[in-house]
Amino acid sequence: MVPQTNLSNESQEYLIKRDELRLAELELMRQREKVAALRRELPPGAVLQDYIFEDATDEPGRAVRLSELFTAPGRALVVYHLMFGKKQVKPCPMCTMWVDGWNGVAHHLAQNVDVVVVAAADPEALRAHAKARGWGRLRLLSCGSNTFKLDLKSEDSEGHQDSTVSVLTKDADGTLRHFYTAHPWISEEVRERGIDLLNPVYNVLDLT
Repeated sequence: MVPQTNLSNESQEYLIKRDELRLAELELMRQREKVAALRRELPPGAVLQDYIFEDATDEPGRAVRLSELFTAPGRALVVYHLMFGKKQVKPCPMCTMWVDGWNGVAHHLAQNVDVVVVAAADPEALRAHAKARGWGRLRLLSCGSNTFKLDLKSEDSEGHQDSTVSVLTKDADGTLRHFYTAHPWISEEVRERGIDLLNPVYNVLDLT
């Protein structure tokens, strides 16, 4: 056993069960590392068009191309697809909680990757929601006028929205590529838990 505290009055039953849990946590950590390695080893993804977005951060409505979102060579672009716009007439509360967390760590993420939040809502509505939530560290983009969300399956042909995370890359020659996309639904049996690891709230609550 590897003691997790210096408390001397824990029961033997507790210590045994806690060590079983530690070993399970160790196995889970190794599995996460294996999954991350498999993700990094993905072959080159599909070539993407240079989508045009509308800036909703500082200059609402200004046109911004996908290629302009990469701030340095070799940096990945991480995209959160916010459920807001078209059939989702109000911002999704769950997505909002996700982005609250991302906004809190955006300055740390920015050391290694570029991060943006995209939504089908118009720039003014997206900016107003961001202001109400205090999102001051994230770049916000409206994509309601292009097929970006449809192509990456964060919305359907009728405009229904889904929370989604995508990672995009830019080759040395400027080619834009899809690297990875994940949805809450990862199987017919699992419809809601697919991106939970990206939410600190759920992971803290799972400690209790």
